[in-house]
Amino acid sequence: MTSTASLPRRRTTGIAARTAKKTLWLLLTLLGITLISFFVIHLAPGSPTDTETTLNPLAGEAARKQLETLYGLDRPLYVQYFDWVVRLLHFDFGNSMSADARPVLTKIAERLPLTIGVNVISLLLVLLISIPLGIITACKQNSLLDRLTTILVFLGFAMPSFWLALLLMLFFGIEHQWFPVSGLTSLNFSELDFFGKCADIAAHLALPVTVYTIGGLAGMSRYMRACMLEVLRHDYILTARAKGLPEHAVILRHALRNALLPVITLLGLSVPGLIGGSVIIESIFALPGLGQLFYAAVMARDYTMIMGNLVLGAVLTLAGNLLADFCYGFADPRIHSAGGRT
Repeated sequence: MTSTASLPRRRTTGIAARTAKKTLWLLLTLLGITLISFFVIHLAPGSPTDTETTLNPLAGEAARKQLETLYGLDRPLYVQYFDWVVRLLHFDFGNSMSADARPVLTKIAERLPLTIGVNVISLLLVLLISIPLGIITACKQNSLLDRLTTILVFLGFAMPSFWLALLLMLFFGIEHQWFPVSGLTSLNFSELDFFGKCADIAAHLALPVTVYTIGGLAGMSRYMRACMLEVLRHDYILTARAKGLPEHAVILRHALRNALLPVITLLGLSVPGLIGGSVIIESIFALPGLGQLFYAAVMARDYTMIMGNLVLGAVLTLAGNLLADFCYGFADPRIHSAGGRT
């Protein structure tokens, strides 16, 4: 017969075993992503040495070979990958193959705060708008508000982000000149006080944040509406209403928690888009973020910089999955309870 005192110990051991297993699986997944990415980027035509030799009439074949030796491109591909993995284990992503030859981590650290900040602000706005909007349209299904909202959000979903960005730049930036259309700061930024600098940066980020928010609002609000409609059809919702509970208590206390579980999954999967979705928008608005850096690295065939960005994207993907699992416990404590009994 199992004693009651041994149950917490068994549960702790089970949680530790599952955590170790999941960590090992994530590391193997990360290794597989880097392996595929490393070989795929070398299949693209061109080389990092092209930008330094092709446009230079004084650079001949000897100069090209010297650069290939300097960058280690003359070695077999599997040897290059093995050396890269060894450096990665020491958190050394190497130096950029561009003209400045700066460390990859240094260049990423300079651009990452802007990209993460803009995307986090946009994501918070999407959640603050889409969740209440999804709840309201689900509770008022087939009403005028529901149909009008459906039309508007599908227009936003079908609209390409680059086209929307150009329209906003034309209307708000060029015709009315309410917001700047490029860059992060104005020419007189250094002359402004603290609040003036904050207002200047906010004005430059207003249009990019709007594009990000509109792009994510449509999908998230429709997803929240569908999940809420599904939950409202369950028997326990009918039972709660039959007991005479107020409608706001039925929606917020019983239906919302279960409707948020699929949304949390979608939220975790949206974390990798912090980098991938920034390439186009940052290039259009000339924002010195990670997306613009990644685009420049691809155009220059800067392999070390590309791999640094891809590893960061892979880590964000895996972190998004962990974040979704972690948030499940807050949305529905039964998940952790069930996990502790297995």
